[in-house]
Amino acid sequence: MVDVTAKQATLRMATATATLRFPREAFDALRAAGFQSAKGPVFHTAIIAGTMAAKRAHELIPFCHPLGLERCNIAIAPASEDSLEVRCTTAVHHRTGVEMEALTGAAIAALTVYDMCKSLSHGIVIESVRLLAKSGGKSD
Repeated sequence: MVDVTAKQATLRMATATATLRFPREAFDALRAAGFQSAKGPVFHTAIIAGTMAAKRAHELIPFCHPLGLERCNIAIAPASEDSLEVRCTTAVHHRTGVEMEALTGAAIAALTVYDMCKSLSHGIVIESVRLLAKSGGKSD
């Protein structure tokens, strides 16, 4: 791990997104079902999974510092006529950033949406997982 003992503890925040693109018929079916699948409520389940994953990023990514997240907010919404955007924002007062937690939360929430909707189509694509913003620390 990177030694962060000399760094100042500050409010660190990060926001990451993941985009899922669906075949049009599958997206229309999901929307018509109120974003419910045979497995249950898609958005609620993905939000729980993404939050759990963000809190455990240090267990999944070698050399990632364990952090007691103070905030993890995941929102999922239609982004176009055939896509969803997952947005994960994390925050903590610490000596290291929370971008890996935000990226992990967005990625796992997107994978959960895929899992819950694969009965509609295996043509769903997670197009991108990317960091949108980070603040706090030296780079701020």
